[in-house]
Amino acid sequence: MLLSGADIIIECLKEQNVDTVFGYPGGTILNVYDALYKYNESHKSGKIRHILTSHEQGAAHAADGYARATGKVGVCFATSGPGATNLVTGIATAYMDSVPMVAITCNVNLPLLGKDTFQEVDIAGVTMPITKHSIIVKDINDLAGVIRKAFKIATSKRPGPVLVDVTKDVTAAMCEYTHIKPDNVTPEKTYSEDDIDTAVKLIESAKKPFIYVGGGAVISGAYKEVRELAEKADCPVCDTLMGKGVMDAYSPRYTGMIGMHGTKASNFGVSECDLLIALGARFSDRVIGNASKFANQAKILHIDIDAAEIDKNIKTHASVVGDLKEVLTLINQKIKKRKHDTWMKHIADLNKKYPMNYDRSTLTCPYLIEELDKITKGQAIITTDVGQHQMWAAQYYRYTMPRTFLSSGGLGTMGYGLGACIGAKVGMPDKICVNIAGDGCFRMNMNELATASRYNIPIIEIVINNQVLGMVRQWQTLFYGKRYSETVIEDKVDYCKVAEGLGVKAFRVTNKEEVSKAIKKAISLKGPALIECVIQKDDKVFPMVPAGAPISEAFDATDMKD
Repeated sequence: MLLSGADIIIECLKEQNVDTVFGYPGGTILNVYDALYKYNESHKSGKIRHILTSHEQGAAHAADGYARATGKVGVCFATSGPGATNLVTGIATAYMDSVPMVAITCNVNLPLLGKDTFQEVDIAGVTMPITKHSIIVKDINDLAGVIRKAFKIATSKRPGPVLVDVTKDVTAAMCEYTHIKPDNVTPEKTYSEDDIDTAVKLIESAKKPFIYVGGGAVISGAYKEVRELAEKADCPVCDTLMGKGVMDAYSPRYTGMIGMHGTKASNFGVSECDLLIALGARFSDRVIGNASKFANQAKILHIDIDAAEIDKNIKTHASVVGDLKEVLTLINQKIKKRKHDTWMKHIADLNKKYPMNYDRSTLTCPYLIEELDKITKGQAIITTDVGQHQMWAAQYYRYTMPRTFLSSGGLGTMGYGLGACIGAKVGMPDKICVNIAGDGCFRMNMNELATASRYNIPIIEIVINNQVLGMVRQWQTLFYGKRYSETVIEDKVDYCKVAEGLGVKAFRVTNKEEVSKAIKKAISLKGPALIECVIQKDDKVFPMVPAGAPISEAFDATDMKD
């Protein structure tokens, strides 16, 4: 078929089974939007749904949320210049959390490149450090091959975002196009039989093993294999923010999150274990605290698909580089069932001695999240922004399956959650999708309520309103002598009226008795809803480990009173 470059882009998306694109049009990408319009007009089925967001950053976050919730590649469009640069934060967010995404932008005509043309930016150069690959297409004959390569790169090995920039004249030029079925992406075998045997011997010889699960276990779909390993090795399991749902939160083996705001049971248990089995985790500074004192009584076994992560932050005793699901399948076949009754009883005692707790006499975010958990039976997809509410959502909602907690872990992007929630709901329409945001974060992305309203996407936005930047204020309280520099946001903004002005039903709760009713009402609606939850400005996230301290020094409100 002889097609225009714009038509080739659409045909390549269909090759890759893309059913949804999030984006915002502009001058240089008009040919692509015109091709999308004509394609959808001429096809009764198999259309590509386009979600027009309120801002390009919202499009990137929506594509990210769609990818995390579905496991498929998220796709977003933007025009040149400011349209493309508005994607940057969303692309960086996806890069830090290994999210498969393809961002397609269009640039000025080839003869105008490098001449400071209106809305010209070298977006391929800008995004080079925050993508797996970025390229500008200047020849129509390269276009189809580049887009196919983009999807393969985005999904192979450690996933991540890829940016394809196309000059406008390429989208208008004509070229022969032949449909090609995408190759199956299969993991490369980068480990040996000896690597597997070494891992098995370490696990079988350990007296106090502990599994530490990261986001790689979610990406590889290895949750069943992780749970099987925990049973066979008879050991406890903790997770990172990105690893939520890999281990069933109701399992007696589960000790909760590890790290700066992890449970004492996880932090103390890891500090005492003799073998730490790290599965798809990268030993982030927020997990390990003081690196020299992290799990310093243990041997470290690290299994990860990315060889660059091995020995990067923590020296290992053994490692296996490969797809986690594949590697664990082999380990589980070889490992003999172990029994560690004394160790497991000790961990159970830690769980009992140091339960998660909060002030139950008044309305708090943990109370709201526990109510949300009860009402949704732990089956909702929870997205968050970044701050105290993010940690509370990780601590108090009980995740039983992967891909149900979507949050910006590596970059810590305020403004991520609402776009991600929209993307998750579009990708998983049968799931209840709830974004939990702080009032500071909500100010950064509240315009995306208009997107939810426009398409009547039934997401629930919960705004935790304490009229401060809560996490920063917590640090100012504990470590900066209560000097609250620019963290108080008391003003006259009425979030419920903002929501209603954007076409979204809104409810305000100010006491515990109103919470359950508001959540149930929001779920029952056939469209988007906002719940504003007013809490005290000095509620804090505990436990906590000071930056740079060993995780064995986790403290909570009780320790402060002492």
